[in-house]
Amino acid sequence: MRNLQILLGLLSILSFTSCSDDDNYEAIPSDAYPNVTATFGSNLNLSNLYNYANQTVPSYITKDNSAGNTIDNKIATLGRVLFYDKNLSSNNTISCASCHKQALAFGDNSVASTGVNGTTGRHSMRLVNSRFATETRFFWNERAATLEQQTTMPIKDHGEMGFSGLNGDMSFDDLLIKLGAINYYKELFQFAYGSQEITEAKIQKALAQFVRSIQSFDSKYDTGRATAPNDGAPFSNFTPQENQGKNLFLAPPTFNTTGSRTGGGLGCAGCHRAPEFDIDPASKNNGIIGTISGTGIDIGNTKAPSLRNLIRTDGVLNGQMMHTGVITTLQAAIGHYGTINIAPGNTNLDPRLMPNGFGQQLNLTQTEVDAVIAFLKTLSGTDVYTNPKWSNPFPN
Repeated sequence: MRNLQILLGLLSILSFTSCSDDDNYEAIPSDAYPNVTATFGSNLNLSNLYNYANQTVPSYITKDNSAGNTIDNKIATLGRVLFYDKNLSSNNTISCASCHKQALAFGDNSVASTGVNGTTGRHSMRLVNSRFATETRFFWNERAATLEQQTTMPIKDHGEMGFSGLNGDMSFDDLLIKLGAINYYKELFQFAYGSQEITEAKIQKALAQFVRSIQSFDSKYDTGRATAPNDGAPFSNFTPQENQGKNLFLAPPTFNTTGSRTGGGLGCAGCHRAPEFDIDPASKNNGIIGTISGTGIDIGNTKAPSLRNLIRTDGVLNGQMMHTGVITTLQAAIGHYGTINIAPGNTNLDPRLMPNGFGQQLNLTQTEVDAVIAFLKTLSGTDVYTNPKWSNPFPN
């Protein structure tokens, strides 16, 4: 009887053992990873991992580009460390998070982000909800075929993180040697992959998993969409203005023979597809072009981030918009599409923006502009800005 009471007491204690919200609990001796503990303290608990792998995704969200690299909590945890580690730059001053800030939905509020040898060539794109798109190519000009490829390209860039192997830079192999000499990486790669060996493929896999884990589905839009039969139905939690803006966003316009709108909506959803608000992979450029030094105009920028979290719920914009950072307000963004001017030499303008061969003229009223802005604001949540699972694990 005495033994039974002891057993029941132990079971009672165990039933209250804390574990992560996806029950991926692994009892790890406190001294198993001493260098991780010494470096990160309570910011990184390998016995009680954050839930990256089994986060709740609404049933109406159907796009997913993570095929072949399913999120694993251990590997995504390693990815979080890599994302915030300035050791990935040649002079230990820049990390991925330097250009993709959690407080800005993992974007930047500088037109061009600062690197180790200058600035980025384009405005840093917001990363939130990168997973939920059918577009598999990354960067504004889609030069990376996958997110995995994209993750190490800034590291190999002379201006950004400086391991290019050119212009006097160290090579990426030098970075692998550098990371291999850091004790907490010996432990973290062992923890994530079962081996201390560090390779570019492992770094790419971990960083891509962490980036794909960054999601936001706690917006006013999501609250309304959860009880609506489809995107086009009125949302019961929306104001009349927000529902009007949603209708204008979703509905295609009608045009006369000279490209002037005669009715319908604004057609935004033709390229920015609800409910993920990802970019249609078939999209061409949107009429905003820049120049490339020595090669002329820059017309190959055809990717865009999700429109979710363009702006925080407090009304603060999450950095400039477009690859040039030239747009700084939602009114200006809508105004750009209201009057499309076809620049000389722009042979890659999306045909949806030039009906009947003319740059579209939407003839927007202020009421319509205000309604679309009100709708775009409903796409912002709050959790992504403060959730510790996506935060900097290094002590301040």
